[in-house]
Formats: sequence, structure tokens, C-alpha cells
Amino acid sequence: MPLLDIQDLNVYYGGIRALSHLSIHVDAGEIISIIGANGAGKSTLMLTITGDKKPQSGTIRFEGNALPAESYKIVQRGISLVPEGRRIFPGLTVYENLMTGAYIRNDKAGIQKDMEEVFSLFPRLKERIKQHGGSLSGGEQQMLALGRALLARPKLLLLDEPSLGLAPIVIDELFDKLVEINKSRGLTMIMVEQNAYVALDIAHRSYVLSTGEIVMEGTGQELLEEEGLMESYLGTKEHDSED
Repeated sequence: MPLLDIQDLNVYYGGIRALSHLSIHVDAGEIISIIGANGAGKSTLMLTITGDKKPQSGTIRFEGNALPAESYKIVQRGISLVPEGRRIFPGLTVYENLMTGAYIRNDKAGIQKDMEEVFSLFPRLKERIKQHGGSLSGGEQQMLALGRALLARPKLLLLDEPSLGLAPIVIDELFDKLVEINKSRGLTMIMVEQNAYVALDIAHRSYVLSTGEIVMEGTGQELLEEEGLMESYLGTKEHDSED
């Protein structure tokens, strides 16, 4: 049984269909990438999984059960989102930002243990623990957003455009950390990403989304080798490394 199973999902914005008969599945321990051009429906998919956007039809099942309607209950079930643009709280300290991720928990010892694991992954966050989130660099803010999501102790981690606005060297560091987290914790991930090359490089499986429909799927390596994929569905040339 898949960890997450989405079948025949239809989502509308007014009279415009943003997702059309979309079906995907995610097995425990996988990194799944969803790639596509701007407007393909990638972020709509994330918002629908997290309960912020309601589908007109179709089903989303997590661990074999339908997801609750309320977003906070979806977090309690074990799904956390690292949102596009990071959306940290600039006026809160690094520590306070991280603690907002643990708001559904009351196990002090477990929270402290997970906090130390985040600091082990991202030592710069520990160095800046008392600084306001707004004073951090873009890369550090992305680490903070990821750490905050991990403090909820998710079973499924959603990442919406994690490379957006980051320098190439920071992107490489971030994606190395994602692979490390996946391998060490077995944490399942779904990542939507315009930077197709980096997303496909770390993904076990990938789906290509175009105007709300899945048009191709396969392993990351299979799609990297697919002739014309980048130009046909992503609007980029094969030799480009960034959107």
C-alpha cells in the first residue's frame, strides 16, 4: 500500500481547471519529484495535499485513510510542508521559528532531541540561534524552514520550490542535506521544483506535470535521459542548468 495515494484529482480556480484527473502514488522512503513549467499546477498539488485547496473530485489517501479537512489535523497525521518562499517569521528568533514547527507536540525530551538533530544537520542555525529569522541569508532561511518542518516529526515531507532564489552552491548543499535526511531517517519526500536537473538527480521517481496533467513519469535517471523533455515540457534547453 502506498504511503500517499492520489487518484483522479480535479482542482479548479473559478472556472479554470488547475489539476486534471491527476493520479500519483508515493511509497514509504521515496523521494518523488514533480517537475513542470510555471503554471503547470505544481504548487496547487501541494496546497491540495495540505488541505489549503479543496478538490472538486478525486481522492487523497494517506496510510490508507482519507485525509481530514483541516490543515492542522493533516500536520498531526504526519505531513509537513516547506512552503515556497520559505515563509519564516522574520521577527522571531531562529529558536522560536523552529519551535513553531513543534506546536502539535508536547514531548519536551523528544522535541529537544529533534532540535539537536536539526542543529547537527545545519550547524549555522545553532550559531545563529538567538538571531531574528529576517537577518539570515536566503540559504539559511531555507535551512530554517526545513528545520521547522522536521520539528513536526513528519512521515511525509513536502517541499515547494526549495531552490527558488538560492545560489547554485547553496542549492547543492541543500539537496545534499535532503538526500542525507532521506537516507538516515527514511523520510519520504515530495518535491515540486522548476530546477528539473537537480530535482531529477536526487529523485527515486518523478512525474512531469503540464497544464494540470501528468504527461510523463519514470525514475529520475530515465527522465534525465528523455530526449527533448526539458524543451517540450519545461521550456528550457537540454544544456540549461537553471530555469
